[in-house]
Amino acid sequence: MADDLLERVDNIYGLLPKVEQYEAERKAGLQERLNKLINEHIGREDSDYNRMEQELIYYLDKMDFTEEKIRLAQHCKFFSETVNAEEVVKGQKLNFISQEMGREINTLGSKANHSEIQKIVVAMKDELSKIREQLANIV
Repeated sequence: MADDLLERVDNIYGLLPKVEQYEAERKAGLQERLNKLINEHIGREDSDYNRMEQELIYYLDKMDFTEEKIRLAQHCKFFSETVNAEEVVKGQKLNFISQEMGREINTLGSKANHSEIQKIVVAMKDELSKIREQLANIV
């Protein structure tokens, strides 16, 4: 069971670099939408600048998900370390770590705005689901 858990966590960790290969394309798309938004509103008297500001903040927040990738990588490492640890009772701890992994994967998915990254996120979620099934047998 430990080998299966470690393999699935390694699979999630191994998918992270695949996200990076689409980041430039993803950022370019977001920048294009942002430029379009700005150009549509600048100089117009009827523009709702509060709405534009909200849209800008939304896009700027979605542009970078480096933190989520770093945290997911750290959670994967912590999960593997916990599986390999000498402690006897670790099921609940692994469950908590897997919940944190799920949060980061979900945030990546919600920020992705790119079909290929979404496919990678779905693959990560599939692996995480299998981890949770195994953990249900431990806890």
